[in-house]
Amino acid sequence: MTKKVGMASDHAGFQMKEYLKSLLHDKGYEVVDFGAYSSDSMDYPDTAHPLARAVENKEVDFGIAMCGSGNGISMTLNKHQGIRAALCWTPELGALAKQHNNANIISLPARFITEEMARDIVEAYITAEFEGGRHQRRIDKIPV
Repeated sequence: MTKKVGMASDHAGFQMKEYLKSLLHDKGYEVVDFGAYSSDSMDYPDTAHPLARAVENKEVDFGIAMCGSGNGISMTLNKHQGIRAALCWTPELGALAKQHNNANIISLPARFITEEMARDIVEAYITAEFEGGRHQRRIDKIPV
């Protein structure tokens, strides 16, 4: 069964999104692109909210988002009750986002990491497994 990944960025993350989208296609993922569709200035909430809704509604299996710092898009995504978006800037954080937090979206700081680092972070995230146990207990306490 093909995994479906949702992707979102602002203008600062557009090039990185396109790069990662190609890599994910090559790995057999179906990619749903919520924008940005160019490097023209735009507002990250305009792509983050549709991605978050798609993850919450299980229209995609997980998401990858990016903006300049990764902060704004993460903050927007995490306004949704069903979202656990984790800002990742190393492969170790990408793996831990899944292992300990069962993150359903990872966010990347496009202006602060290379495309190769982004590739390694995504690879670490998609190959990691949620450990459950005490981590699930903590996740259960997140919603307000």
